[in-house]
Amino acid sequence: MHGLINRSIQCFLRDAYGQDRWRCVVQAAQLDVDSFETMLHYDDAVTEALLDAAAAVLGRPRETVLEDLGTYLVSHPNLEPLRRLLRFGGVCFLDFLRSLDDLPGRGHLAVPDLDLPQLELIERGGGQFTLLCRGGPAGAVHVLVGVLRAMADDYGALVLLDHSGREGGAEGGAETISIHLLDHSFAEGRHFALAAGN
Repeated sequence: MHGLINRSIQCFLRDAYGQDRWRCVVQAAQLDVDSFETMLHYDDAVTEALLDAAAAVLGRPRETVLEDLGTYLVSHPNLEPLRRLLRFGGVCFLDFLRSLDDLPGRGHLAVPDLDLPQLELIERGGGQFTLLCRGGPAGAVHVLVGVLRAMADDYGALVLLDHSGREGGAEGGAETISIHLLDHSFAEGRHFALAAGN
């Protein structure tokens, strides 16, 4: 597993729950390290143990922890550059959704060896979409749900999201997220300017 993923989990748990809770997760996971380097690679078993321990220590389902991680990646002030990268996907949430197919490619420009899922958006009409998520690390679809929730809030859109599970057959066993865009201007979104610092 890419160290950037483990480091993101570490920062999320530390920033959201505090250093003491992070130490409890490390102890429960029986890890030899208590900090991850972003550009190193770690055995996938380390990440699995980390996520299982986080779910146990926090008393929350693993999927919920991963969704919260996705929300953190967009909404925490320390990660403003990632939010900015995502906001360049479009001026409204609909534009952002339509740019998701390109997201893995943009991610690889920044971190070439990062394993990201391939995304495909299918427009169903009437504000209904299906997002297909193939490959990537285990649980990536749950992180993506959290990212989508946070981005909808960021744009001020009213959106219903549902992780629909795995779709087989012609879709190649992709994980699916159902998206219903109810109102693209439901609330005032967070301020965003093209020039950083404005």
